[in-house]
Amino acid sequence: MTPLITGVDRAALTAWMDREGLGDGPLSGLDHLAGGTQNILVRFTRGDRDYVLRRPPTRKRANSDETMRREARVLGALRGTTVPCPTLIAHCDDTEVLGAAFYLMAPVDGFTPTNGLPADVIGGNEQQHRLGLSLVEGIAELSKVDVSTPALAGFGRREGWLERQVDRWRSQLDGYAQIPGYQVGSLPHIDPIAGWLRRHRPAQSTAGLLHGDYHFANVMVRHDAPELAAIVDWELSTIGDPLLDLGHLLATWPTLQPPESTLGALNLPGLPAESELVEHYARVSGRDVSHLSWFTVLACFRLAILLEGSRARAMAGDMPQETGRRLGEMARSLLQRARDLIDAP
Repeated sequence: MTPLITGVDRAALTAWMDREGLGDGPLSGLDHLAGGTQNILVRFTRGDRDYVLRRPPTRKRANSDETMRREARVLGALRGTTVPCPTLIAHCDDTEVLGAAFYLMAPVDGFTPTNGLPADVIGGNEQQHRLGLSLVEGIAELSKVDVSTPALAGFGRREGWLERQVDRWRSQLDGYAQIPGYQVGSLPHIDPIAGWLRRHRPAQSTAGLLHGDYHFANVMVRHDAPELAAIVDWELSTIGDPLLDLGHLLATWPTLQPPESTLGALNLPGLPAESELVEHYARVSGRDVSHLSWFTVLACFRLAILLEGSRARAMAGDMPQETGRRLGEMARSLLQRARDLIDAP
């Protein structure tokens, strides 16, 4: 018997796929996939085709459905580009079908590095070095996507993106006060970092498509080579300055983290040094990286606030306590990294 999957009504999904002309016969092999800490991923087969369904958790946040719609829109816009990403098959904006917006994509033939490191793929220093460059190339290609395409019309507020960043993320942090049990002001260094970001904001930036949460947990690697198979989890994608993606990568780069940090759990000593990553990105993307330190501090700041939101939801019982504790530790490690960057001579 096919197991029950939380958040996926097989009869409702089958009926919707019938209406969309997506295969024939019953759904089989339903398998809940590990990945992320919040959204639901389910792989299944219908007819001669495999699918992966992505939807929000059953206890949705206020913007969960809109997030799914945005993800599907970005993946649709990236079809036919050089950006490695899952292939969108179809999406459903109607929350009546499964209780949430969702989309179907083709499975990716690859593995997530944070779920295990096959020695035959990235076991040596040379392989690890190549993998690091491949991650940089993924966001460099993303930064070159034409955001004037009709597929991205109205996607994100492009004007004033730089100016909005600090207030936008401070507002999000303040909003956690509405979550039962959350103690406001528990994150360290917030005010000094916010002040530094305001004082040192670049005068201008060049708009592009950005992923918004780029690190090792949000990529998949090919099984046969240390190369990027796909960038996944596009829920924070928007139009802004793509340097933020490089900032995110540096903020979470395993070899730049203290040994006790959860962020440094990946043992990949052969990864490229920070300077090589930056030079490679500048060469492949063609972008000016002179203000990269500002974007790296911003990446630490905003990612810490996002992780703190997960900790707050865990305190309210909306996710496992251990997950919340781990993400809270990561948030504090990121803020310390931001302070170290600010205080560096």
